[in-house]
Amino acid sequence: MKNLGVLRYSSYLLCVHLFLNVFSSYAQEGTGPIINASLSGRVIDAQTKQPIEGVTIQLEAVTHSIKSGRNGQFQFVTGQKLPLTATFSYLGYESKKLTIESSPAVIELSPSSESLEEVLVVGYTTVQRKNLIGAIDRISQESVKDIPAGSFDAQLQGKIPGVQVAASTGVPGEALHVRLRGATSINTNNNPLYVIDGVFLNSESLQTINTGGKATSPIADINPADIEHVEVLKDAEATALYGSRGANGVILITTKRGNRSQSARVDANVYAGSARATSLWELVTGEEHAILVNEYFRNIGQAEPFRPIAQGRRGLPSEQQTYDRLSEAFRTAAVYNADVAVSGGSERTSYYLGAGYNKQESILKPISFGRASFRFNLDQDVGDRLKIGSSNVLSRTGRNQGRAGDGPQGGILQAALHTPTYLSPFNDAGVPVGRAGFDNLTLLLDNYDVGSTSLRYIGNVYGEYQISPSWKFRSTFSVDYNNYDEHEYWNNLLIAGSPNGLATSAISQATTWINEQTLTYRKTLGQRHALGLLLGNTLQGSHFSLTAAEGRGFATNDFTLISAAANTTSTQAWDQYSLASFFGRVDYGFDGKYLVDFSLRADGSSKFNPGYRWGYFPAVGVAWRLSKERFLEDVSFLDDLKIRSSYGLTGNQNGINSFASRQLWSGVGTAYQGVAGISPEQLANQRLSWETTSQFNIGLDATLWRGRLTAAANYYYKYTRDGLLTEVLPGTTGFDSYTNNAVEISNRGVEFSVSSINISKPQFQWSTNFNIARNINNIEKLETPQNYGSRNLIQFREGYPMYSFWVYNQLYVDPQTGDAVYEDVNGDGRITTDDRQILGNIWPDYFGGLSNDFRYKNFDLNAFFIFSVGNDIYNHNRFFAEGGGARDAARVIFASNLARWQQPGDVTDVPRSDGVNNNNYRDGGGRWLEDGSYLRFRTLSVGYTFGAANLGRLSLSKLRIYAQATNLFTLTRYTGLDPESAANSDPNQQGIDLGTPPQPRSFQLGINLTL
Repeated sequence: MKNLGVLRYSSYLLCVHLFLNVFSSYAQEGTGPIINASLSGRVIDAQTKQPIEGVTIQLEAVTHSIKSGRNGQFQFVTGQKLPLTATFSYLGYESKKLTIESSPAVIELSPSSESLEEVLVVGYTTVQRKNLIGAIDRISQESVKDIPAGSFDAQLQGKIPGVQVAASTGVPGEALHVRLRGATSINTNNNPLYVIDGVFLNSESLQTINTGGKATSPIADINPADIEHVEVLKDAEATALYGSRGANGVILITTKRGNRSQSARVDANVYAGSARATSLWELVTGEEHAILVNEYFRNIGQAEPFRPIAQGRRGLPSEQQTYDRLSEAFRTAAVYNADVAVSGGSERTSYYLGAGYNKQESILKPISFGRASFRFNLDQDVGDRLKIGSSNVLSRTGRNQGRAGDGPQGGILQAALHTPTYLSPFNDAGVPVGRAGFDNLTLLLDNYDVGSTSLRYIGNVYGEYQISPSWKFRSTFSVDYNNYDEHEYWNNLLIAGSPNGLATSAISQATTWINEQTLTYRKTLGQRHALGLLLGNTLQGSHFSLTAAEGRGFATNDFTLISAAANTTSTQAWDQYSLASFFGRVDYGFDGKYLVDFSLRADGSSKFNPGYRWGYFPAVGVAWRLSKERFLEDVSFLDDLKIRSSYGLTGNQNGINSFASRQLWSGVGTAYQGVAGISPEQLANQRLSWETTSQFNIGLDATLWRGRLTAAANYYYKYTRDGLLTEVLPGTTGFDSYTNNAVEISNRGVEFSVSSINISKPQFQWSTNFNIARNINNIEKLETPQNYGSRNLIQFREGYPMYSFWVYNQLYVDPQTGDAVYEDVNGDGRITTDDRQILGNIWPDYFGGLSNDFRYKNFDLNAFFIFSVGNDIYNHNRFFAEGGGARDAARVIFASNLARWQQPGDVTDVPRSDGVNNNNYRDGGGRWLEDGSYLRFRTLSVGYTFGAANLGRLSLSKLRIYAQATNLFTLTRYTGLDPESAANSDPNQQGIDLGTPPQPRSFQLGINLTL
């Protein structure tokens, strides 16, 4: 008992001792009495004497840090007396450790090598660029802020080597084609994985309404103004920890956050402007159309239809009027944007609140895009070791949508472009009528009612506990929820609504939740060894539901609700899957010059059957910093030189049916005489498994002349095995198709980028960024060719690149007969389907971007160009509009058709209009396959920032006014309006231009200010 009392007394003393230690630590952090302690001052550039915002300031013996605020000012509240020792660090400047004797203080930082000290976000951690092994590129929001795009993925175009972004249409808010180092899959998803503040985004469009093959972009729900920077992870070493989610590359988005110990700061940016088409299609006049029609009928030996009205004909060609529908369909579109953010923090708290509104009209009536968003980010220290926080964004995106692609019913461009110019929009009684099987354009625009509203929440909460100086544990829970509500109503004045109106409505809900845990260890052993360890797991669930209804037959056009329809139908659908993952990584560095890491991720997907459910994806990377070796130490101009290489595997299961491996039965459409039934719907594939891509990468990084020049080069080779493919089955099986591992695809390429500070003077600075890349894609194994697109123009065939064009090769037009001469591939003397061949593809020989930034005193200017060389595009508009008079009143005729063959001796590539020889009806004629190479002046921005002396009366710390322009000109040999055009958002139908509005030229004026 005596020993027990001694033990109890000792425990009391231990508790008191621990309490005093904890209290003492809190007192040192500023929670106790303050002793004459407030360090303040400004941080400025040693050369230009301009203030530097965002400088990290770390005091010795204090665990947390702060950042300099507006005008470079800072204030650090601490319990220590002066003098104090502090370290000042900022990207692009040499870190400086100073002992500060008095307050306030003025700290001068000198520029240094930006590329070496830059900290990048990689898989679940951060790393300095000088220690980077993987192929990773970063762009800041500052570098793309002058590109007024509706979504941030459009701002990536031309900015990062190896990343192809095709806008495909001038309609704001529509889906883009984004490819990182080519495409690896035919039927599954080739989109990169988007991760915003640790939340995995759903990048699949929820649209169900037919808009001519176009689809909305879920990425457009995110406000680009909230983004701080974006990292693009390209090789296997960089993406390995994302396993199956990283097969097509990973795009990490980091949003803005507040700074601790900073008073509230208000940033606002507002701009407004207009956009219009740079040019429209050149059409024949009504008279020219009639002349070509008469010529066609003469060529086939029939009477000319355009003759004097007295002969019961349509009237002479010279009597035909010309009706301009394009000017009615296109407009000068308005563009508005407003963003405001409040950020700041206390000693233990930081916050960021941002709100934005963006409204963009399309140049094609009546399409428009609007987004309102609100973001709230919070980080809070709870004691010395625990940190919690949250990232949240709520957005509402509304669209007036239009059928701008293929399809006659409700097609705005079909009615405006493809209706012959001589046809009046009114009948003899003066009533508006449709022509050529298309809607009357005026009625269509006045009664168009197709729209959608997306309500989206993306957010997470996290807790981070510093177990010891070396060990840290982090747990996060995140959600991406999207409610997508769409509707359309076609009244009885329109073809789609004939005879008594048609209404549809659909509500889709997509939810993805993720819970992740990571345990990290980082330790410096002695002076030369650095060791890192990461262990983690992920649990993910995705759920999708759809409820849709349709109504036909309305009493009048005033009743548009489905409940008022005479006949209604409805449908429902749902889908869900789950993913469990475990991952780990070990990295080691010796003497700062030899770096190696190894990672492994295991993914288990519910989409596959037991035994095939788990995929294992390892990766290894090594790097050698040659500049740290003795034989290069005397090279004064060399800051850093590094060789790096990696190899790894990634998997893919995105884009296939969540139950693709199972045998399914359906109760839809099986009722018989009022009794419900079931029927087989899908054939099982018990052995269906992961699509796997291996990737080898070798790269070189160099930094010269104290960061004045930085360059990076990469070579990669990717090979995809067990590619997931929907294969067609014989009708005798009772099934149409099933999913199988049946494809092998390769991608190999090179990337090069260089950044230079050409001039750096106190009054004038000039910097340049250039990147160029090349990717060679090839289908290595595919048993049966796959055809896609209108008239099977796109073919996937073994031995050829994906997205190849399958066409008849027109050799020339016979000068004596005017007949088109096609290549007889099989030599049988006839032109049949067997003579179609692959002649080109969408892949450019090389592509990239060039940007120049200039600053003179308070003026700034940026000029940004993008380019693509060697890609092909099929001008499907010409197929329909260069048929001479063969289509008569069924289609418009382009003015280019006037260059047709007319008499012996004419040399041209446009054959005579002759239906007998089928010259102009040849589906897939190679004449319309064109070179899509281009150089585009993407953006030009000019701004002026007022000096601090001019802002005192306005209580502003920053004021910048600017003007910007987009798509000022495009140099191309392509005869269509836009060499990036694509008629369909389906990734397997790229490179076909049909009924697509071009990207507009726009001008904006704006103002940016900070309170």
